Amino acid sequence: MRIVVGQGSCGIATGAKKTSAEFERILSERGLDIPVEKTGCIGACYMEPIVDIYSDDDKLTRYVKVQPERVEEIIEKHIVGGKPVDDYTMPTEDMNAVELQKRVVLRNCGLINPEVIEEYLAKDGYKATEKVVTSMTKEEVIDVIKVSGLRGRGGAGFPTWFKWNAAKNAKGNVKYIVCNADEGDPGAFMDRSVLEGDPHSLIEGMIIGGYAIGATQGVIYVRAEYPLAIQRLEIAMEQARKKGFLGKNIFGSGFDFDLRIKAGAGAFVCGEETALIASLEGERGMPRLKPPFPAQKGYWQAPTNINNVETYANVAWIINNGGEAFGGMGTQESKGTKVFALAGKIKKGGLVEVPMGLPLKDVIFKVGGGIKNDKDFKAVQMGGPSGGCIPAHLIDTPVTYEAINRTGAIVGSGGMIVMDETTCMVDMARYFLDFTRKESCGKCNYCRIGTKRMLEILERITAGEGKDGDIELLEELAHKIKDGSMCGLGQTAPNPVLTTIKYFRNEYEDHIYNKKCTAKSCKPLLTYLIHDNCKGCTLCAKKCPVAAISGSVKEVHTIDQSICIKCGKCLESCRFDAITVE
Repeated sequence: MRIVVGQGSCGIATGAKKTSAEFERILSERGLDIPVEKTGCIGACYMEPIVDIYSDDDKLTRYVKVQPERVEEIIEKHIVGGKPVDDYTMPTEDMNAVELQKRVVLRNCGLINPEVIEEYLAKDGYKATEKVVTSMTKEEVIDVIKVSGLRGRGGAGFPTWFKWNAAKNAKGNVKYIVCNADEGDPGAFMDRSVLEGDPHSLIEGMIIGGYAIGATQGVIYVRAEYPLAIQRLEIAMEQARKKGFLGKNIFGSGFDFDLRIKAGAGAFVCGEETALIASLEGERGMPRLKPPFPAQKGYWQAPTNINNVETYANVAWIINNGGEAFGGMGTQESKGTKVFALAGKIKKGGLVEVPMGLPLKDVIFKVGGGIKNDKDFKAVQMGGPSGGCIPAHLIDTPVTYEAINRTGAIVGSGGMIVMDETTCMVDMARYFLDFTRKESCGKCNYCRIGTKRMLEILERITAGEGKDGDIELLEELAHKIKDGSMCGLGQTAPNPVLTTIKYFRNEYEDHIYNKKCTAKSCKPLLTYLIHDNCKGCTLCAKKCPVAAISGSVKEVHTIDQSICIKCGKCLESCRFDAITVE
């Protein structure tokens, strides 16, 4: 028997380390020699801390929301008594949600200890590396990737084989392979979970990619805000060196390859590959003109290939199982699987991996469990600040690069922020513009100044000060920013505004002309009213922090709208449904 505690960032944030320590303490006190191990995130972040108990015949019992106070009961009844505590186990429907997925990138996450290389080796780890460096040519490796149809999972979905082939054919004695782990989209945590839960899959993918393009050196550019990911990467790299998978003469093939980590300072623009290269070289992270592309002149002007974590994490599986196996999943143009981070107003927030082509409806409702509190689904933001909002009437859209692009959004790195009826789409657009305005590197006038002007308009609208012509001005500025910005981040910055105007123009018009927020989200546009069924209990007046409510006991109270700060304390405190917000 063994006990495995999920200790990704999500698990640790909910108390997994304390849970693990409590298991160790009680087991030690009882003289039970049962190992307590760690693993990464299985994807069900909404149920952390998760504890898996494997019996001697490897039968799994999965416990969820295991805080330290539950540990003793689990040990007493399950480990000592041999009977699982059903009240704490993962519900069948949640187990089914995990089983609905097709896990390639996440194949080992939540199942192996990321700090023990032997567990990765037991899952066919580094067999793909051995096969590639001892029996395949560069061209054969690239051909397998081509057959698989693997496209870059970090943004635009560019064919991976094409980038590798361009770097292979570029002239240069020194070449580099780089991993973009600068995951900066709000609500996105796909790459972080892979780094924390299965770092060797990234390392192996980079070794194979390095072999294919002729690179002997690789760099993993990971944001410094991911300390656990960096720590586990460092452990994995050191273990790989000791086993001979990194370094000189890998598998006796004569191929040399090694990696290093560069911790980035957290600039969103460094997700753009030329800005990332500038940062690697010690310069300020600002994009460069293309061409030349990194495949010709990248890091230190040498041929360089850049992919993100998820892209590399697919590679070993593809080599082991064949390009046809990967290409057999998904659609004709968008093949394989895709990892998504479900966040926002969704019941089962966390990581999921599904075949490309699955409808958004299935991802959100079958895998994600639907909308919190069973409210109405309104929209989903895909692609982060570079993406756009997809409204409810397009929920049957298949998750493919082409279909999502037609909506005005992008697949991007895989963030899905789900919104319900209480989300104001104008305020959502304002939020993303505020993010991109702050993260603009400032190199382009249209991006630096244009996003600021757009944000000022959105702030006016959400404050109830919108005016006729604001929508048209937003559209005009958006198109000029898209046309005038040099890099992809500036070119896509207006997308959240353009898609919300396209699908939710009525909300903009309500804010501007009727001074109303239909989602009842923008405070300056809200009006709290006390109705005739008020009992005069005075509770609302006592709760009001600015004394805006007046009235005698057992008489209908009133709110002075000139003083009211729209905090909602009165609505929360009323026990007679006498207060409404409009």
